[in-house]
Amino acid sequence: MTNMILCGGSGTRLWPISRTLMPKQFVKLFNDESLFQLTVKRNKDVCDQQFIVSNAEQYFLAVDQLEELAMSKNRFLLEPIGRNTAPAIALACFALDKEEVVLVSPSDHLIKNKVAYADVLQKAKALAKEDNLVTFGIKPEYAETGYGYIESNGEDVEAFHEKPDAKMAQKYVDAGNFYWNSGMFCFKAGVFLDELKKHSPDIYKFSKLAYDNAKSSEMIRISHEDMMAIPEDSIDYAVMEKSSKVKVIASDIDWSDLGSFDALDEEFAKDENGNTICANLHTIDAKNNFVYSKERTIALTDVHDLIIVDTGDALLISKKGVSQKVKEVVKQLKLDESDLHHIHLTAHRPWGTYTILEEDDKYKIKRIVVKPGKRLSLQKHFHRSEHWIVVSGTALVTVGGKETLIKPNESTYIPMGEVHRLENPGKIDVVLIEAQVGSYLGEDDIVRLQDDYKRD
Repeated sequence: MTNMILCGGSGTRLWPISRTLMPKQFVKLFNDESLFQLTVKRNKDVCDQQFIVSNAEQYFLAVDQLEELAMSKNRFLLEPIGRNTAPAIALACFALDKEEVVLVSPSDHLIKNKVAYADVLQKAKALAKEDNLVTFGIKPEYAETGYGYIESNGEDVEAFHEKPDAKMAQKYVDAGNFYWNSGMFCFKAGVFLDELKKHSPDIYKFSKLAYDNAKSSEMIRISHEDMMAIPEDSIDYAVMEKSSKVKVIASDIDWSDLGSFDALDEEFAKDENGNTICANLHTIDAKNNFVYSKERTIALTDVHDLIIVDTGDALLISKKGVSQKVKEVVKQLKLDESDLHHIHLTAHRPWGTYTILEEDDKYKIKRIVVKPGKRLSLQKHFHRSEHWIVVSGTALVTVGGKETLIKPNESTYIPMGEVHRLENPGKIDVVLIEAQVGSYLGEDDIVRLQDDYKRD
């Protein structure tokens, strides 16, 4: 069985923790492990291989986190832009044998009952081998309005239902034969493709064309033009709601999609007053508050039932029970053309990280970390010059046609328009401070002449 892990989505409901370039599945929320890593660990013993479908920008995040788990041999399919789950699953299924059983799992869900989970996987696998499309229905604990529901008659699916209002959600729970739609599936690759071709022929046709045209080396890379040609739709709408081959497995597996801060609050330890246990938190007569802060100290007095999330460059304060409205904040940030929905102060790159320490209209100061054996692209900038000061490690710096080793407490200067590159030839991280000066300091002022990571 192949575990197909879907890594799409930007996790806007957990902003500002989650950003486009660091979505919630890669944020290390639980004992210094991410939801992506927990997904891989949960499925590696029951599946023969991992097949990861990822946005191209998040590929190196996935690779780094797999290396931390000592799991470097994995298949990848890279999408230049998301077109929802039906095309993503189809593209990966084209790369598999038609008889291969596929377990489709989102990368951002939390499942804590591993024994029950292993049991439902075996049931699902057996049904999938009989040419069924299997979905996993979560036994509802309460009348949730944020999930779709599956109406069942035993293992047969009667209907899929959209997210209900509170009154209808309570009716579903009271009926006893309705389940939350988990977004997990199990089927043979060929059976899914046959049903997709039957019920959504355009998605099948253009996905097949995109796959046939794909660049394939150590990963399958879909072109932007081919991806945009595929109609956008979810697996539920494109196949599951139309097929007569759908079965549901009742799954009591202690599951959460962590789709809001209210859901995340349930997973964090609390003090005697119901506040999140956090090293940076001090409270006086404050109760039932969710607080997430890795940097600044938070002090609360006489406040109850708040959600407070501090990430250094953004602060969210909300009432509990309405944290889904964070999505509207992200929409406003996009309209304002702010980068706060897109990137953190610390950005992850295939060669390491950079952290913005300070910036103004005419200058920006960064802390750059380059991992051993890695190097930045050979590049130039049209609107800024740069000063580099090495703090630790030894950097190999190319400026123009000249290479120089720069040691701790030494520096170099890169004039505006000059071709340059930064490389770490050593065994430890290179850490340096970069001061940019210029009329425009955006990250898109980079002309890459050579790049080890095949970025545009």
